[in-house]
Amino acid sequence: MEEQRQIIEQLKQTLNALTVSQNTTSNKTPADEPFYHINEHTYEDCAQEFIDFTYENPTTYHVIEFFSKLLEGKGFKYLPEKKTWNDELEPGKPGRYYTIRNGTNMTAWVIGKKWKPESGVGVVASHVDSLTAKLKPASLMEKVEGYKLFGVAPYGGTLNELWFDRDLGIAGRVLYKKKNSSKVESTLVNSAPHPIGRIPSLAPHFGQPSEGPFNKETQAVPFFGWCCDIDDEGTITDEEKKCPLVGKHSILLLRYIAELAGIKVSEILQLDLDLFDVQKGTFGGIKKDFIFSPRMDDRLCSFTAMIAMAYYGATVDLDELSSFNMVALFDNEEVGSLTRQGAESTLLKTSICRTAKRFTNMEGLEPPTLFANSIVLSADVNHLFNPNFKEVYLKKHSPKPNWGMTISLDPNAHMATDVVGLAFVEELARKNKDTVQYFQIRNDSRSGGTVGPIVAAQLGARTIDVGISQLSMHSIRAATGTKDIAMAIKFFRGFFDNWREVYDNFGEL
Repeated sequence: MEEQRQIIEQLKQTLNALTVSQNTTSNKTPADEPFYHINEHTYEDCAQEFIDFTYENPTTYHVIEFFSKLLEGKGFKYLPEKKTWNDELEPGKPGRYYTIRNGTNMTAWVIGKKWKPESGVGVVASHVDSLTAKLKPASLMEKVEGYKLFGVAPYGGTLNELWFDRDLGIAGRVLYKKKNSSKVESTLVNSAPHPIGRIPSLAPHFGQPSEGPFNKETQAVPFFGWCCDIDDEGTITDEEKKCPLVGKHSILLLRYIAELAGIKVSEILQLDLDLFDVQKGTFGGIKKDFIFSPRMDDRLCSFTAMIAMAYYGATVDLDELSSFNMVALFDNEEVGSLTRQGAESTLLKTSICRTAKRFTNMEGLEPPTLFANSIVLSADVNHLFNPNFKEVYLKKHSPKPNWGMTISLDPNAHMATDVVGLAFVEELARKNKDTVQYFQIRNDSRSGGTVGPIVAAQLGARTIDVGISQLSMHSIRAATGTKDIAMAIKFFRGFFDNWREVYDNFGEL
């Protein structure tokens, strides 16, 4: 984990260098005037931070652990959900806090000393899960002509041809019990840079069978080894047989995971492991206008929102602050959100209510009033204009790279943005000297969805869908503008600073 600690340290240095100043670059985009100019860093530095972050944190578990360490370093206090918060939260006491559910869902917030319930809460809500392939609960399969295969299941729209011929690593959570102990513990593993599996495509020389569609159960199965007639797995020892997963997974896989985890096979209790592309992201284009990376959806918005929150929390004067701002990162958006760690769960609402009740000591607190005065930005990636398919985009609703955040719109409520929310974000952007774009799907295309409508219905708070645009959504690798990372950090920081002042101008609307 030394590399991860170095990345966090570098990220802190980058954030500490952020100051507002006029950008004098001759080749400007609208969002360059002014910008959070980085005295000793550049747009490329912010993008590189994202590339490193994505590489070092391939699973949702790793991402949440990374953010936890970042927030701790910025003075945020962890509040375990399973315990009372009364000892840490005192009436009228400002602070920086975060909590975690399931290791894959978290909220982080800052509450100022001068906050009142009628001031509402400013929330950036994003999902942190990404498309992947999950190791099956019993992944052991029969060898095929010497090939050792293991069973995986698609998480979201994966195991299609975009996942063929990729170098696949394995990572995730391992539950274990040490010898002579009844305590169940957890650790994270990551095989990168080592790929342990691959799903081979069929050469076009075989004709129609190589063209698909492909059966995800029988034709999208990764191999992880090969042997001839000789058994290279060795004898399973009596000690290893104490592991309840022996017979459910290959003993070679169990030994490999145990080695990564620094434990014995016999101590492994259960696994939650993903396959992922081990190839690191990179800059693209002759002038490095783009970044190409795996797992952009939606590590882009979750990363930039949490970076903005960490920096905001570390620099704001809590005694003078009259705001209550929060970032919520949800799991399972890609599979519907209806889980205890998804957007349809309770963590966002309970984090707000537990904090508000304790802060006010129940004096003058009416949750409906609190939420009616709140604003939620549903931050999720949307679709960057693809020059090869210009006919599928609605004119004047086709976002460009390195140009600013994109507001997602849909008249059929697939997005939460209403007319007042649209005007609010545009007013906020003007105040913060940001540029925003529109995206709306054509009438003859289907629309995706976000956590926005779910959160809006749960809280009753006005919610606006806005995010970073990317190419190749739901591919194993995607692309976005190099400047878009830093622009998003600035946008979210400007939201935390100024949303209440801007929203006050809308009165009872």
